[in-house]
Amino acid sequence: MTTVKTTYLGELRTENIHLQSGSKIITDAPCDNRGKGEAFSPTDLLATALGNCIMTIMGIKAMDNGIDLIGTEIGITKIMADAPRRVSEVILEFNFPKKGYSEAEKQMIESVAGTSPVPLSVHPNLKQTVRFNW
Repeated sequence: MTTVKTTYLGELRTENIHLQSGSKIITDAPCDNRGKGEAFSPTDLLATALGNCIMTIMGIKAMDNGIDLIGTEIGITKIMADAPRRVSEVILEFNFPKKGYSEAEKQMIESVAGTSPVPLSVHPNLKQTVRFNW
């Protein structure tokens, strides 16, 4: 079953509809690659998917263990490389709210960071730098 329907709108822009929910995402090529940069680029979405997938698996672990991660934020930095043009590194900086997490809780949450589907699906040459700020 199809998950997403994508339509090319011209001028290096796409509209993507998640068929189950009806949610839409517009993408634009970035300014440094002949685009307008008015929306997420496909490589922005890759970096975002990486961070969000890790946050989701940490959220599942937290939920199963009664740990409150609400308010956690991620700073996501995408680093591009040339020849060939690709994402060479994604830096994910997790900033947890000050809720008095124990060392055991911190270790439990951090231990699942690389075990979610997106980090395990991207090419091994993609450097994934993950930082935790408790």
